[in-house]
Amino acid sequence: MRFAVLLGMAALFTACTTKEAPPAADTAAATALPPGRSLASMAGIWDVNVYGETGDSVLTTYILNNTDTTAWLFAFPNGGPIPMRVTNRQADTLVMEAGPFDSNVRPGMKARTVTRAWLDGGKLIGTVDAKYETTGPDTARTFRIEGTRR
Repeated sequence: MRFAVLLGMAALFTACTTKEAPPAADTAAATALPPGRSLASMAGIWDVNVYGETGDSVLTTYILNNTDTTAWLFAFPNGGPIPMRVTNRQADTLVMEAGPFDSNVRPGMKARTVTRAWLDGGKLIGTVDAKYETTGPDTARTFRIEGTRR
């Protein structure tokens, strides 16, 4: 009988105690875009310049067409459309993936990209992390982008 009372009290004590809350998770990836920062606010046709990680030389250009916010496409000059997938939102930043596609910076190579872009003063700016399908050196490279809406 004492054992049953002791077991009951232990169960009651366990049920009534509060567990220490786990540390707050990093919720930046799940944060909704601030008011005015929606896929629609970035919709349009953009002329985009691609720069090296440092420096001001334009390495290539492309046209980003995201007038249909569910079907983003980009195209290099004299190239066909390449689909982009919006995969995440991080505060005011959209994260997009594309590829594999024929690289315009490294002709003859296929690339996959992860682009992080946001609006700043009416311009679309961001970074592009490119991974090239090669076994040699320089399989990855980071670029900066700046786009103006048509």
